[in-house]
Amino acid sequence: MTKNTLSITDNRTGQTYEIPIEHDTINAMDLRQIKVNPGDFGMMSYDPAFKNTASTKSTITYIDGGKGILRYRGYPIEQLAEKSNYLEVAYLILFGELPTKAQYDQWEYDILHHTFVHENIKQLMHVFRHDAHPMGMFIATVAAMSTFYPEGRDIMNEAERLKQIQRLIAKVPTVAAFSYRHSRGLPYVYPDNDLSYTGNFLNMLDKMTEVKYKPNPVLERALDVLFILHADHEQNCGTAAMRVIGSSHTDPYTAMAGAAAALYGPLHGGANEAVLRMLLEIGDVKHVPEFIKGVKNRERLLMGFGHRVYKNYDPRAKIIKQIADQVFAETGRNPLLDIALELERIALEDDFFVQRNLYPNVDFYSGIIYQAMRFPIAMFPVLFAIPRTVGWLAQWVEMLKDPDQKIARPRQIYLGPDVRDYVPMEARG
Repeated sequence: MTKNTLSITDNRTGQTYEIPIEHDTINAMDLRQIKVNPGDFGMMSYDPAFKNTASTKSTITYIDGGKGILRYRGYPIEQLAEKSNYLEVAYLILFGELPTKAQYDQWEYDILHHTFVHENIKQLMHVFRHDAHPMGMFIATVAAMSTFYPEGRDIMNEAERLKQIQRLIAKVPTVAAFSYRHSRGLPYVYPDNDLSYTGNFLNMLDKMTEVKYKPNPVLERALDVLFILHADHEQNCGTAAMRVIGSSHTDPYTAMAGAAAALYGPLHGGANEAVLRMLLEIGDVKHVPEFIKGVKNRERLLMGFGHRVYKNYDPRAKIIKQIADQVFAETGRNPLLDIALELERIALEDDFFVQRNLYPNVDFYSGIIYQAMRFPIAMFPVLFAIPRTVGWLAQWVEMLKDPDQKIARPRQIYLGPDVRDYVPMEARG
């Protein structure tokens, strides 16, 4: 009879160990029994950047990178992007099920009536330089919100926890919009709770002198879809940061500021900015062959292709590509799209890229759409952080409820000097 175990023979000692297998994984602590001498610390696994280490069990997001599958709570991303809206998906991600009509109406009301921020938060944002990066403003303001809601530290109180979740989901578009208006030297626009979640965000971004702002329904829907696609993505860098910081039992505002700081990096949330800069540098379709040649010669970087998880076409990229035409019908065709399409055509046909699984990812087309909607490049990571808020919070709650989780504390392999005696400064050579 087949046993669900792994047999490991230590050739140093000849000792054989039988380790249980669960969900195609072994528990790293089971390796500690493997020792040469009784006083040894025991065997550890070495996995830089956690390329093959599962740090948690989760029921939120499922990804099959080989098949290009992404699901939230079991629902295919394609169905949610076609039929749902962001607030409904946010409810699903947080609570595990799609809401009933009554549940959704209450959820929407609770979110839309938390959109205003304390006036002191607005004054805090006023002190930033006129050219401050919007993402820097966003991170600092989210962190500062912990001082406005000290009850958020009561993280084991479910009712208080839910209130902070509602506050964060509701207020991040306001903070994001204020940072955008600040960078343009425009007065801040207060929320309009008569509008949808994304419609209100567009209102706070674009409203000028009109009495009642009416969002463009095509752009409003496109932004909703983009928010759905970015809502969660399993244990990525930002989410891992949220869980690690949250494992110390700090408040959700502080933990989320850390997650947003991780997202700020060009290898994470700043990747679509890098794509747009690459397309601008190429400048014209006729320059694409020369650029591709540079990529093959390791002289240039091809941004927006390939992914740590996906070894197939990123399903989110397919959806974004579909809504691009709808957006461009309203905004005018972005000339960078032709360059992007030519890059994609070559990458999908050329063995150099196919063999390396370099398929377009979500960042490849999202930046083009954001630019067509007149967002400055500096706003791109902020636009990522708004929808990812719900994913971070859902992962944070799941971590708090998991009895297996303790404060995060990775091990290291020490390769430094052995014990040394202190040498007085005058005797150092």
